[in-house]
Amino acid sequence: MTPRHVIDYVVASTLTVEKLRQLVDQGDLDTVVVAFTDMQGRLQGKRCHAQFFLDDVLSHGSEGCNYLLATDVEMDTVAGYATTSWDQGYSDFMIQPDLTTLCLVPWQPGTALVTCDLAWHDGTAMATSPRQILRRQIARLAEHGLVAYAGTELEFIVFQDTYEDAWTRRYQGMTPANHYNVDYSLLGTGRVEPLLRRIRNDMTGAGLVVESAKGECNLGQHEIAFKYNEALITADQHALYKLGAKEIAAQEGMSLTFMAKYDEREGNSCHIHLSVRSGDGTPVMAGEGVGNAEGFSPLMEHWLAGQLACMEEFSLLYAPNVNSYKRFVPDSFAPTTVAWGRDNRTCALRVVGHGLSLRAENRVPGGDVNPYLALAGVIAAGLHGVENELALEPAFTGNAYGADRPRVPSSLRAATALFEGSAIARAAFGDDVVNHYGHAAQVEQAVFDAAITDWERVRGFERL
Repeated sequence: MTPRHVIDYVVASTLTVEKLRQLVDQGDLDTVVVAFTDMQGRLQGKRCHAQFFLDDVLSHGSEGCNYLLATDVEMDTVAGYATTSWDQGYSDFMIQPDLTTLCLVPWQPGTALVTCDLAWHDGTAMATSPRQILRRQIARLAEHGLVAYAGTELEFIVFQDTYEDAWTRRYQGMTPANHYNVDYSLLGTGRVEPLLRRIRNDMTGAGLVVESAKGECNLGQHEIAFKYNEALITADQHALYKLGAKEIAAQEGMSLTFMAKYDEREGNSCHIHLSVRSGDGTPVMAGEGVGNAEGFSPLMEHWLAGQLACMEEFSLLYAPNVNSYKRFVPDSFAPTTVAWGRDNRTCALRVVGHGLSLRAENRVPGGDVNPYLALAGVIAAGLHGVENELALEPAFTGNAYGADRPRVPSSLRAATALFEGSAIARAAFGDDVVNHYGHAAQVEQAVFDAAITDWERVRGFERL
């Protein structure tokens, strides 16, 4: 059946309330997804009838149970959070649409989406909301007259199996979309081009600026890259992209995963590129250099020094799950050494670009990262270096995997202890945030410690 009106996604990708009303009146749009990001970086929320959104939610917002910022991956209620509990009655929080994020959702018929902020009923922002945590660091940066621009590079593995089949088989014996390493392979990406093309085009229709798609090293592994933007916009689009890619894969009878380490081969990374500019858009990281020949401004030197100084203590923000730490394997393109280098992929911090494009790439995060928390961590680390005028050590050259240098934490348990004990983290984020996410990590670790894995059964069922 041909629809009465065909939405021009290129024209309407930046959606205004006026355009939304027009689409609703024409009968082309009937649903508005009211979304916010939870602790795991996932979009949660409600699908509202479009007219109800215009008549009610637009002016008054919506509500949701505040347990949604105090659950584990399984959505279980978890004790020990200061903000919510059974004793406090699990009250509501306010879901407040940020209309600058309003966009069409091309992969769902007649649907738009708006990303929201969370607040208590008195209007106070929820300090532990990931979006608010990033907003706070952006505001701190603005006090220095600076704006952060970021890009996130998400890798994922595609399977020919549906999500339902994968669940039923407990994710064993799945069929990857490619059976060999397809890194930069046009033949390999051509095998799944119908899926990749649809994701690219639908993301364009949602307002994201797609750069390219390429194959990666693991079987069925791919990456779609998007153009950088201001940090909050990048985080919002990152979360939308992850949701959309999974929904599109499901519609195509396939599945994909962003988990940091699916198997013993290469993991899914999420390298974060970030630079800062002055309020008028002028880049400020390039300069004549101070004490080195790198061509860095003093701000750039302090910024990089802050990244290195905070890398271990902030690792929980970059690697939030037990599985995240399985990715940090020597000679795997995932970093294990806290060092910086010029275009050196063996270091945790890789500096690339020149002049206006000069930027730092944090290679620690995996595909499971919460983009709001990771970007907040990068900004807070940079500010720590700038505000304390930290000196930058010389660039590392050669293979950092075997270097006698500080290491990226090797487990969630170790990263949690470093984060909870960090005076820098508590000064930057506040005790409420550190305690909240430290507790979440402790819960995740405890659940994992109690689990019996397939590895244990295979090793021990008969032979132990």
